[in-house]
Amino acid sequence: MPAEIDPKLTARAAAWELWMQAPNPMVTFFKTLDVTALVRTGKKRGLKFNMLMDFCVGKAASPIKEFYMLPVGGRLMKYDALAVNTIVKNISGEVSSCDIPFTYDLDSFNRDYLKYTAEAAQSCRDADLSKEYMVIGTSAITDTELDGAVGMNSGIFNNPFIIWGRYRKKLFKYLLPVSFQFHHTQMDGAHAGRFLENLQEEINALRRHI
Repeated sequence: MPAEIDPKLTARAAAWELWMQAPNPMVTFFKTLDVTALVRTGKKRGLKFNMLMDFCVGKAASPIKEFYMLPVGGRLMKYDALAVNTIVKNISGEVSSCDIPFTYDLDSFNRDYLKYTAEAAQSCRDADLSKEYMVIGTSAITDTELDGAVGMNSGIFNNPFIIWGRYRKKLFKYLLPVSFQFHHTQMDGAHAGRFLENLQEEINALRRHI
């Protein structure tokens, strides 16, 4: 379970003072990823592209300690574990939000992904794990290619959030532009940059699963 911590006793003390009351504390980075290994692994093993992306997102974030802290309701909370959120189309023709607990084992993560997304699609209810996990939001807009996207800045949803569209084929590679939005109180640009580098490395590492 998450626990409230004193921001002044953490490495985020200065960021807390600077950004918690800022009118726009969210920052968005854009990056184009080479998802060739991800596409080939999915086709070879019959795995969903978005599941593999979510797995790599969780794995890329897991070694960065800033991902385990999040400003929630004016308090800084520390979490023990991560989950990755995905948006699923439900049987009513609308969408439901589904949180998947992150695990380092790809097969286990895939089983959870298929189970929880199917339940959310059938029940038309959100699967919310935010009381137990620090949730990384994702949204795949597969109806079109995107050059970039900026998420909402409501002051309510402070979680890090990644958006992507359809991947593009260029010669012998598959490329995917993504946007990564984060709350500046939670992390600095250097942490976000390291996460995006980690994400590319984790996608490349999927070659061993082909």
